[in-house]
Amino acid sequence: MGPRRRLPERPRPRLVSLRTTFAVSFAAVTAAVTVLVGILSYNSAARLVRVDQQSVFTEVVQDVRDEVRQQPMSPDDFSSSRPGHDLVRPARTDVQVLGAWGQIVDDGNPVLPVTSRDRAVAVARSAGEVVEHKDVRVEEDLFRIATVSLGDGRGAVQVAQEFSDTEDLLRALQQRTLILMAAVVVAAGLFGWWLARRITRRLVVLTSAAENVARTRRLGIQVPVTGLDEVGRLGRAFDRMLGRLAQSEEDQRRLVQDAGHELRTPLTSLRTNISLLRRIDELPPETREELVADLSQEARELTDLVNELVDLAAGQSDAEPPQRVDLADLAEDVAGLARRRTGRDVVLRVSGETTTHGRSGMLQRAISNLVENAAKFDRGGTAPIEVSVTGPARPGTVRVEVLDRGPGIADGDLVRIFDRFYRAADARSLPGSGLGLSIVREVALAHGGAPFAYRREGGGSAIGFTVGGGPVGDGPVGDGRDGG
Repeated sequence: MGPRRRLPERPRPRLVSLRTTFAVSFAAVTAAVTVLVGILSYNSAARLVRVDQQSVFTEVVQDVRDEVRQQPMSPDDFSSSRPGHDLVRPARTDVQVLGAWGQIVDDGNPVLPVTSRDRAVAVARSAGEVVEHKDVRVEEDLFRIATVSLGDGRGAVQVAQEFSDTEDLLRALQQRTLILMAAVVVAAGLFGWWLARRITRRLVVLTSAAENVARTRRLGIQVPVTGLDEVGRLGRAFDRMLGRLAQSEEDQRRLVQDAGHELRTPLTSLRTNISLLRRIDELPPETREELVADLSQEARELTDLVNELVDLAAGQSDAEPPQRVDLADLAEDVAGLARRRTGRDVVLRVSGETTTHGRSGMLQRAISNLVENAAKFDRGGTAPIEVSVTGPARPGTVRVEVLDRGPGIADGDLVRIFDRFYRAADARSLPGSGLGLSIVREVALAHGGAPFAYRREGGGSAIGFTVGGGPVGDGPVGDGRDGG
């Protein structure tokens, strides 16, 4: 079987710019409207001109009929050579007089043709009989002709109206209308192109910025878009989106760096202890027990650190649907669990309306981290750990606060305790990853609030957070140091 022939690639369709589409659409709509208006205007004007010419001709013929019926008249009465003759000759109207036998006694200018019907009218006995001829060509011109009998066989009067000039005028009007329509369409196309260029100029800037981001993968690009219309709103939204993505990328990079730094210490300790396992038979029993206990402790801390990193990187279960949550109920569950785990007395104080809109799992994790933090730093204390849930401090907000009587927080550490992996100097010997309060900060910000911490009078510390004041995930972004 021979080699397969490659089918020729189908040419990719050429992209049509929005500017061209808008200009062509604008020109097409303008052309359709112009043609429609031009046709209607021309037809109306032509109909009015023709009706006006017909009415003038009809009035002239009717005047002749009335005149010959009122009094006996002869061909001489309508002769153009007779002074003061009664027949009024409007513009483009020709009059020709026929004798008793239908012969021309006073020819018109130009001379009108005489048919047998005209001669029959000339010899008619009654006055005012009429015979009409339409579209009669005389010397390259078109006329409509009406022959009116004088009665008693005395002859007839022919009245003719030239309408070829009117048709020439209408044809000229038609040509001018077509030229005007073509000019309007061309002008509309040029104006549409200019207008499309003006409207899409900012969209072109947005497109260039998006393509630049896709090409360079640099998110820190400023989008110079102004205006209060939809394009301006799109530009500002795109600029904010790039800012959020850049911040997210920076957070992820910093998280990876910090995680690598924090993981290095327990992994080094594990590696050292594992190397000692090769000589475990040479170690005394007490050293063996210490080595196994140390390995177990390091494994637990490493597991806790990895779990907290996973929670932090995953956004603390953002997939959990928001719902109405009573923070007092969550705090009561956390307090009961802490009593069983630590044996410490945990006191819960509740005041005001404590329900809010949020994710219960995230909020319970934040409260649990605060209580575990208080128990860890007040390990030998006898005073109860106090959990306070109050609301609303402001409309729609709830405040959660955990108070202890431990050693307290140094002034230099108050501004950094919510940073990732930060641990105060006197806490580095204690178990933990330095992520617990960082998760509290993320949960508070995700619920439109902020964390806070301060030193208690009489010793100890108070750490907590506020929630509410905005949709979940759209709260104000702060540094977590303005509370308390």
